[in-house]
Amino acid sequence: MAERVVSVSRTINASPEAIFDLLTDPSRHVEFDGSGTVQRLRGDSDRLELGSKFGMDMKIGPLPYRISSTVVEFEENRLIAWAHFGKHRWRYELEPVDGGAATKVTESFDWSTATSPKAIELAGYPKRHPANMEATLERLAALVED
Repeated sequence: MAERVVSVSRTINASPEAIFDLLTDPSRHVEFDGSGTVQRLRGDSDRLELGSKFGMDMKIGPLPYRISSTVVEFEENRLIAWAHFGKHRWRYELEPVDGGAATKVTESFDWSTATSPKAIELAGYPKRHPANMEATLERLAALVED
């Protein structure tokens, strides 16, 4: 079976801590979402940690919907991933470079854990997501770089 993960990386001129602070604040996800689907946080904006649950109002084209996610991977200032009912994961890995003055950020869409991986592939998400992830990392950089 082929690996069911697509990833995009970018070096951002900010510390892992500054980037992680943004990733763990669900109220700010709309600011760096490059797909245009995240509309707003539903509920509390508590800092995310392993096991945290958070909801988002979403939209694909003209169709609004709601999604609830759970943080399923977490390592302070290095890794965060969340999944919703479909069990596929959005993951951010942070690796300090230049002594921590910059950070290599890798965003991944991992459908190896999905309840219906074939449906995800047939819908074309693995081919469409890398462009969205590049846009997300560009927006993330704009928010945290000096």
